[in-house]
Amino acid sequence: MAKKEYHQKFYLVREDVLPEAMKKTLEAKELIDRGRSVSVWDAVQQVDLSRSAFYKYRDTVLPFHRVVKEKIISLFFYLEDKPGALSKLLGVVANNACNVLTIHQTIPLQGRANVTLSLDIASMNVEIDELLSELNRLEFVDKVDVLSSGG
Repeated sequence: MAKKEYHQKFYLVREDVLPEAMKKTLEAKELIDRGRSVSVWDAVQQVDLSRSAFYKYRDTVLPFHRVVKEKIISLFFYLEDKPGALSKLLGVVANNACNVLTIHQTIPLQGRANVTLSLDIASMNVEIDELLSELNRLEFVDKVDVLSSGG
């Protein structure tokens, strides 16, 4: 079976065209970030949003100022458990001038492991979609998800 090519794209969109649930998700995230809500439940109650909508959009909608300011991205990988896989993955990251801030890897189960990388991409020498495509083309990578960006 041929591996599916990674074609996730990112867009800059004006606030007035965003669906209400996305706007409220941003509001809830801001409440949590500023310590004005002690939990997701509290934040979604304050902005009149369902928890399911919050979780649907929380990692996909980001305030522009945070993305520009921070230059940090968190990626979640579904990997086949093969010797040297993490080393090769980190090699691609390094070759694209990304700095690894954190690494978390689960214990492999049923031949698969999950890895989360937080990267400083301030010096990255390619566009983010190019990096994601290159990572996704690695033979041991089943899938790459962007968990967050902007810090």
